[in-house]
Amino acid sequence: MTLCITNPLWVTKTRLMLQYEGIVNSSQRQYKGMFDALVKIYKYEGVRGLYKGFIPGLFGTSHGALQFMAYELLKLKYNQHINRLPEAQLSTVEYISVAALSKIFAVAATYPYQVVRARLQDQHMFYSGVTDVIAKTWRKEGIGGFYKGIAPNLIRVTPACCITFVVYENVSHFLLGLRDKKVS
Repeated sequence: MTLCITNPLWVTKTRLMLQYEGIVNSSQRQYKGMFDALVKIYKYEGVRGLYKGFIPGLFGTSHGALQFMAYELLKLKYNQHINRLPEAQLSTVEYISVAALSKIFAVAATYPYQVVRARLQDQHMFYSGVTDVIAKTWRKEGIGGFYKGIAPNLIRVTPACCITFVVYENVSHFLLGLRDKKVS
């Protein structure tokens, strides 16, 4: 549901980022800002233009599920590996490591959809659809074409992910400890 509401904003953001001076017909496609871009995309491309990249965007919803699945599985397997109870609390460094690995896994699994989506939204290129983007990217660039920009993306998102999981785990254990004290 969120994607239905936010996809036009993603298209607008991508178009603004890919705007180059003097390359596109300035009266038709040069955007002055977010609202101007939304209006012009709708005017010249219709609703369909505002929803370019929607189908690949649906794959993005699996990112969080993959990350949490990997996170919980890594915690469980790590505790088993060092002979601790499955629900045993990890150290901060261990939580950071597990969070980083789960984020890297989820990004690696879902990053290609972001490349396909961005290319569909690029106003300087024409693709007939998702399969056209995939075929042309594969033919011209191979597998590497689907992972362009992954390193800066990982550097940007992994620290926040690690902090989020460390805070979550520590607050969760703290609150559970308070609950257990009240029950006793």
